[in-house]
Amino acid sequence: MPENPLNTVMKIDPKLVEHMRSEDAWAYDAAHGAANGVRSLAQQAIQAGTTKEEIGEALRVAYVLSGIGSVYVASQSLKELFP
Repeated sequence: MPENPLNTVMKIDPKLVEHMRSEDAWAYDAAHGAANGVRSLAQQAIQAGTTKEEIGEALRVAYVLSGIGSVYVASQSLKELFP
């Protein structure tokens, strides 16, 4: 089995890897136009204590990885959560 490419980063900054993993699904849904998935994951994150700023950070990750379309999807998905 090949080595996990994040092993070195995990040794240096395990909090970064944990953060990436927690936002990975959220950014992925936004990047692929899954509006209901974005809304559901954002609701779960908010219930778990995620801040508006952390939601914004996930948006930036989606934007960097997949472009402006993911931001439009997220904006439509989150308007009920952030009226």
